[in-house]
Amino acid sequence: MPRRQRDATSEHGQKRDLSYPPLPEALIVPVYDNHTHLEIADGDPSADSGSGPLDYREQLDRASSVGVRGVVQVGGDLETSRWSAEMAAREPRMLAAVAIHPNEAPRYEAAGTLDAALAEIDELAGRPRVRAVGETGLDFFRTDESGRGAQYRSFEAHIEIAKRHGIAMQIHDRDAHAEVISTLRRSGAPEKTVFHCFSGDADMARLCADNGWYLSFAGTVTFTNAGNLRDALAAIPRDRILVETDAPYLTPSPHRGRPNAPYLIPHTLRFMADHLGTDVSMLAAQISSNTELVYGSWDAEPVTPEQGSPYDEAIDSSDLA
Repeated sequence: MPRRQRDATSEHGQKRDLSYPPLPEALIVPVYDNHTHLEIADGDPSADSGSGPLDYREQLDRASSVGVRGVVQVGGDLETSRWSAEMAAREPRMLAAVAIHPNEAPRYEAAGTLDAALAEIDELAGRPRVRAVGETGLDFFRTDESGRGAQYRSFEAHIEIAKRHGIAMQIHDRDAHAEVISTLRRSGAPEKTVFHCFSGDADMARLCADNGWYLSFAGTVTFTNAGNLRDALAAIPRDRILVETDAPYLTPSPHRGRPNAPYLIPHTLRFMADHLGTDVSMLAAQISSNTELVYGSWDAEPVTPEQGSPYDEAIDSSDLA
C-alpha cells in the first residue's frame, strides 16, 4: 500500500514512543472516525508485529474490534487523494475525501500545475464512495504571505467542487479562523461543512453551529492545555458534533505522543461524554447519526475489490497534517 513514514521525533526534536497503545474497552454503540490518514505509516519499523507500522486493513480490523465501524480516509495531494478514492472503492469500512491541502497549494502553483490538480480533484470527487472534498482551507502557520494567494484560490475552488458534486467539505483551519469563515461566507459554504480538528474557542463554535456547520473533535480535546476546545464542545448543540483521530497524529490522552489510530477513538469519545456529563452510548449514537447525515451510509454503494492496483505501490509525500 502507499505509505509515507511519520517522523520518529516529536516537534520538539525528542524521540517519540513508537509503540502502539493497547486496545481500549470496546464501545457498546459504534461510531465513525471522521478524519484519518491511513496512508501514513507510524510505529517502529524494527519492532515485532503489533508495534511496527500497520497495514490499513489491520488498522480497520482493530477499529472494528472496539466499535469504530468506519472511517473517512482523507487525501491532501493528488497521490494521496487517488489512493483514498481507490481504497474506498474496494474497502467497505472506508469512505474517501479528496483535496489539495492548503500547504500543498502553493507548491502546485509554483510548479504551474495547480489548475490541473484541481481539475483532477474535481474528477475524483465524482467517484463512488468519495463523499467529501477535503482537507482544504487555510493554514497561516506553515505557509507565509507569499503562498496565501494560492491557498485562497485553491480553497475557493474546492468549495465549488464540493457544491457541484453535492458532497461534504472538510476544512483545515490553522491560525486562520477569521479568514476561513469570511471565505465561507463570501463563497457560500457547502450544505455539509465540517471543521476538521476544530481548534477555535466557544464563540467561534457557536458561530459555526449557527451557520449549520459541523465541528469535529480530535484527541486534542483531551489535552490538559486545551480548555478552549472543551468550552467549544460544551457550547454547541450535540447534533453538530463529530469525532476523529487525524491519525497518526494527535493521539488522545493517556497515550499522547504515541502512534494514533482509528481504534483509539473510544478514548476521545469517553472523555467528551464525561466532559458533557452524558452517557457514552447516548453520545455515540448522536455522533454516529450526525456522521451519516454528513456522509451518507457506508453501505450505500458496493465495493469492487481489485487485485494488482497501481496504488499498492509506495508513494512519497510531505507531512500534510
